[in-house]
Amino acid sequence: MGSPSFHELRKQASFFWKEKVKAARLALTDVTPAELLTEEAMVEDAWPPDTRSMGIISRAAFEVDDYWRIVNILHKRLWKFDKEKWRGSYKALIILDHLLTHGPERISEEFQCDKEVIKEMAIFQHLDQEKFNWGLRVREKSERILKLLEEDRSFLKEERGRARKLTSGIKGFGSFNQANITKRLTKSRSHMYVPCNEDEDDDKDFGFLDHPLNKDMHQDRAPLVST
Repeated sequence: MGSPSFHELRKQASFFWKEKVKAARLALTDVTPAELLTEEAMVEDAWPPDTRSMGIISRAAFEVDDYWRIVNILHKRLWKFDKEKWRGSYKALIILDHLLTHGPERISEEFQCDKEVIKEMAIFQHLDQEKFNWGLRVREKSERILKLLEEDRSFLKEERGRARKLTSGIKGFGSFNQANITKRLTKSRSHMYVPCNEDEDDDKDFGFLDHPLNKDMHQDRAPLVST
């Protein structure tokens, strides 16, 4: 076997550096593993978010602190959409799709204020060098998200039900103390992105007990990122 090429060595060095940066952020700041994973899932590269990462993010969204961190990142990424740097925003749509069908029910209300920018993405046009129509992909995903965000919620309920059926063999994931949730929510919101529903009652049900995956998040939870 030959020695690694310069390109391979460069990739290895880049990966090593990124892992060290992640470890430092986890150790020295208040960033959470779910927050880091959400950021990584929306970088401006050609690779879409993988299924495992989206599953971890959607489960983490049932924890109040991680919920606000995750939606904060998604809001910002959606509003950064432009014709030159569109991949990160497209990935945000992919993750939002997964959260709408697998995450807390409140996600639907949270992203009502992003509908205008999603409509802008629905008219995006782009062909890559191989003549692949990425504009069509972005439009299709945007249109699906807008349908999931419709006020009558019929399509959303249908898709959440479909997600639940696909994972019906997994047991329920436990319960939360609503009073404790409200207390933690109020505390965590003080330094996060102001949500779409700022004027609504903070005690409103997050849908924590309606996880389509029905998985116990407090047992055998896989690590979110490597260190």
